[in-house]
Amino acid sequence: ELPENWTDTKETLLEGMVFNVKYLGMTLVGQPKGEDMASAAIRRIVAMARAGAKKFRKVTLTVSPKGIVITDTETADLMENVSIYRISYCTADKTQDKVFAYVSQSQFNETLECHAFLCQKKKIAQAVTLTVAQAFKVALDLWENAQE
Repeated sequence: ELPENWTDTKETLLEGMVFNVKYLGMTLVGQPKGEDMASAAIRRIVAMARAGAKKFRKVTLTVSPKGIVITDTETADLMENVSIYRISYCTADKTQDKVFAYVSQSQFNETLECHAFLCQKKKIAQAVTLTVAQAFKVALDLWENAQE
């Protein structure tokens, strides 16, 4: 559900909204969307991340209508550039409420990957999710305009 004033953020969104988060990891999933699938995947990722006991990588997510660019905050290395067209689902998890996750098709094959990120606050996880939803809307508008 997009807020009434979401078009105010459209200009900012075109340049890319930036979020500083921690990368928890990824797991393969069997379907492109669905709350239950995402919840189960997030539980697996969080369990593996906790078991790993190493410090989580600080990353910067830049969300725009092109997609999500993930860079290592400390080294500025590009980790992944995910096209908006490869993303099939995104969520702020209900139980792990500081976790933002998205599902995308691997750039190398047909597999579906769920990537999870730990945000400082529940509100930030929700903001990232909302921003990705807005990016989809803007990308669709841009695509439709290009078709005319």
